Amino acid sequence: MPHATAKDGVRLYFEEVGAGTPLLFLHEFAADHTNWEPQLRYFARRHRCIAYSARGYTPSDVPASPDVYSYVHFYTDALAVLDHLGIEAAHFVGLSMGSYSSLQVALNAPSRIRSMLLAGVGSGSDLAQLEAFRAQCRATAEQFETLGSAETTKVTREAPGRIPFLVKDPRGHADFYAALARHDAKGSANTMRGFQGGRPSIYTMTDAIRRVTTPALIICGDEDDACIEPSLFLKKQLPASGLTFFPKSGHVLNLEEPALFNEAVERFIALVEAGRWGARDPRSMVA
Repeated sequence: MPHATAKDGVRLYFEEVGAGTPLLFLHEFAADHTNWEPQLRYFARRHRCIAYSARGYTPSDVPASPDVYSYVHFYTDALAVLDHLGIEAAHFVGLSMGSYSSLQVALNAPSRIRSMLLAGVGSGSDLAQLEAFRAQCRATAEQFETLGSAETTKVTREAPGRIPFLVKDPRGHADFYAALARHDAKGSANTMRGFQGGRPSIYTMTDAIRRVTTPALIICGDEDDACIEPSLFLKKQLPASGLTFFPKSGHVLNLEEPALFNEAVERFIALVEAGRWGARDPRSMVA
């Protein structure tokens, strides 16, 4: 099986298909590389598409130590995949955890990212609730370790941001959570504890975000309450950003509304490639 190797030796499983301008897909916590299948089938007609499973998600390696699951490890892993494939820069398409990693690449390695699609971004960023969010992440990590993935999944699958998926597509929702129930429990626990519970809030990075010139499209479901305010914040602060809301939608946007998602991504990338996705004057940015 094809693997890229991260700086610390962790092997990252990836799949690629198609030819053309490269698109790199970065999954959310509850997913893995397979959840981008509707996008790979569509975009591979015109693009070189790469989807990989993050560390902690088989068939990628599952390191034992929680110390190697920081947000820095995750965004540098994305760069390791590009390096392995000899790709200088790609369009990044992220969901949730993958969106945060995409933003970090734009902040720290802007020459490697042609544009970024930030879907379902920013949960857990509310500074007033940050410690409570981190405590919940630690508790969920303990559930994965003590109860296992199958039992923990039963608790999480009816979270408010996941209900629209259940209502629209019960079969797809069932398949999604059946897959999550098979995730490596140690990998999920370490990701929850290290990445989810340890990443800085986007609200603490305002000045740096204002300097990012990477074209960005932010997509949020209007029933994904934890991501609405962060999405609005990023729209205000990112100079070259656009924002769209999907109606009656939750967190799993690429699977809830695959046609709408693909259409939005396709138009965005086409405008970026044509040089028609410009930045606002930084002097117009508001706090």
